Amino acid sequence: MPACPIAPTDAPPTDAAPVAPQPGLARPVLDSQRVFRAVLRAMSRPGVPVALPVLPPAPLPLTPATVALCLTLADFETPLWLDRAATTPAALAHLRFHCGCPIVTDPAAALFAVIGDGSTVPPLNAFAPGEPDYPDRSATLVVQVAGFGTGPRRMLHGPGIETSQALAVSGLSDGFWAAWRDNTARYPLGVDVVLASPDALVGLPRTVQIH
Repeated sequence: MPACPIAPTDAPPTDAAPVAPQPGLARPVLDSQRVFRAVLRAMSRPGVPVALPVLPPAPLPLTPATVALCLTLADFETPLWLDRAATTPAALAHLRFHCGCPIVTDPAAALFAVIGDGSTVPPLNAFAPGEPDYPDRSATLVVQVAGFGTGPRRMLHGPGIETSQALAVSGLSDGFWAAWRDNTARYPLGVDVVLASPDALVGLPRTVQIH
């Protein structure tokens, strides 16, 4: 995969007017449980789109699915990195207010990352792959894409897939799949990825192989 420059997360200008965050989950406990179950389904059935049952308000360029994932999975103990496309004053204010998560500028320090533009995914090896004794200390990336069902078709194999699973994604960098092969080769280290369309998600645990 061609190296993509990693732009540091930009904090909003100090002289910018405060940005009021939009509402979060309507029923935080119940809604986060429903979203979490959807994430579990997606990760246990790699390559199968799962519709999200909860779609909260989202400040552009974040989508409702991405915001639902952040509000469910990120908290004050989850360092978050955002690419330049996702780094806007409105997005930062929303995530800081609802998640309380620290925003980091170094992707290697993040446990959770949001890629606002799936057509320019940063190198996956820039993110924490875990440690030999603690492979779970790795980053999870949420990559925003246009949708599922159209675009180049890939065949997925691995745990959770009986034989093979076809996956077509629009709005995802062609180079992502080459980087993904390198990622799976690092198993049990490596990152996990959730592809997020505006209203659905696809899980890509590091065990999934592409052919």
